[in-house]
Amino acid sequence: MAEEMAGEQGPRSTFITYMAEGDQLYHKGEYDKAKESFSNALELQPTDKRCLVARSKCFLKLGDPEAALKDAETSLQDDSDFFRGLYQKAEALYDMGDFEFALVFYHRGNKLRPERQDFRLGIQKAKEAIENSVGTPEVVRDLNELELSFFHNKKAKQKAPAKVPKKDPKQQKKADPSKSQKTTRQLLGKIYNDMEYLETLLKDEGLVKGNTRSGLKLQDLILNAITYLDTRTEFWRQQKPIYARERDRRIMQQKWNKQRAKPSDPHQYALKSMEEIDLLLSKGDAEGSYKKARQTLKKIQRWNDDMPSKQELIGNLHSCIGNAQMDMGEMEEALKSHKRDLEMAKQCDLPEAKSRALDNIGRVYARIGNFKEAVKVWEEKIPLATSNLEKTWLFHEIGRCYLELEMLEDARNYGVKSQEEADEAGDVEWQLNASVLVAQSHAKLKDYQSAIFNFEKALEKAKIVNNMEAEQAILTALEDVKRESKELLNSEHSNKDDSHGGMPENVIFGLEIRDHTPCHISFC
Repeated sequence: MAEEMAGEQGPRSTFITYMAEGDQLYHKGEYDKAKESFSNALELQPTDKRCLVARSKCFLKLGDPEAALKDAETSLQDDSDFFRGLYQKAEALYDMGDFEFALVFYHRGNKLRPERQDFRLGIQKAKEAIENSVGTPEVVRDLNELELSFFHNKKAKQKAPAKVPKKDPKQQKKADPSKSQKTTRQLLGKIYNDMEYLETLLKDEGLVKGNTRSGLKLQDLILNAITYLDTRTEFWRQQKPIYARERDRRIMQQKWNKQRAKPSDPHQYALKSMEEIDLLLSKGDAEGSYKKARQTLKKIQRWNDDMPSKQELIGNLHSCIGNAQMDMGEMEEALKSHKRDLEMAKQCDLPEAKSRALDNIGRVYARIGNFKEAVKVWEEKIPLATSNLEKTWLFHEIGRCYLELEMLEDARNYGVKSQEEADEAGDVEWQLNASVLVAQSHAKLKDYQSAIFNFEKALEKAKIVNNMEAEQAILTALEDVKRESKELLNSEHSNKDDSHGGMPENVIFGLEIRDHTPCHISFC
């Protein structure tokens, strides 16, 4: 059929042509046409990951998050760590109102590609959506302090999937009998009392005819406030907030249980189980995450050995078990689990899994104070690090271990490497951390001028990110270093005074400054 249509429409274009056409249409905002171009491209290459993600973006723009999710999941079938697919899946889940699962995939993508800002922004907006969904009340303000812009601003911040028609708040309850008072109270929480108060004020004819100090009519102000609260209620009702999703969760759980019973769809069971394991750990339920991971591991181990990705899944589950054990304080057991993950990664020749395992093993060693082994493991991971931010973190942690081991030259050198990678990534937080490490290494090496230089550099970064605690700690360290530097200069000045037979103080001091000018400030 497709071939006949292609014959009627003329010669069929190439995959690259359809992709280019789709990209161009997408950037012009013609999402429906772009979707068609990407669909044509997928007819030629049905499993192309980049094309699936591109079409998924079109579906989101067209208000079809279910179709967007399907394409995103298809792009992840052969490569579960495809970060563009992970981000698109998170975006689709977010638009569907599944904020908790969206958060899991934002976190998973951020772990794989920590240098990408879109994952960090996704984590932030998902957390805010979850907090909003449980009805965190706003601070109640006195009526004479309320301004119309307050409600307009709050309304603009809500990311509602569909526009809610503005209704007359006086008639809304009559026009919508299904909206029970109990449900509304549950959705609004403590803010429900504010709505009742505003509705009471509306009955006071003498009050509503008055104006605020800024000239606004109180009646308009109250009506807009009630309209905003009604709009907020509708938004939460449509997004199915956490406490209103319990029934849906039970239905979904029943579906998952059926899928687990189907031998023809084991990977769907594995995927859903991994999501649940990650979610439990992210919520702080390490014990629940551990139990779920153990249960999943036992089932997967019973699969046929020729099942694709079986060994990779087993290694991933050992990693999940190890992370849960770390959070539970069971360090020896966590080390065993992560070493099993490393064995599986080496057997199956999986570089990303090997990098993950080495990362976790090093963290366990560092946590128990075995810095020598931590350094050994993390240095093995260096060739596997792919992004600037991953290298920044890795070099910083290795340098910190060397500092604990009093191997100061090595600590400084890794600190400098961490600085360079943080500068490449443009991450101010890690620039701050790396500068502190370099400064501390110089201070212990008694290279006080370099230490001061790097502490001052770190202080600038702390001010940029508004980290008051770091600012105070750096200022204290600066005072200590300057005092030690002064004591050293005074001591050496006294010694040179004796040897130079009373040479003028300013000449000797000038020589001291030149002698202590650091030759390696350029590294910073």
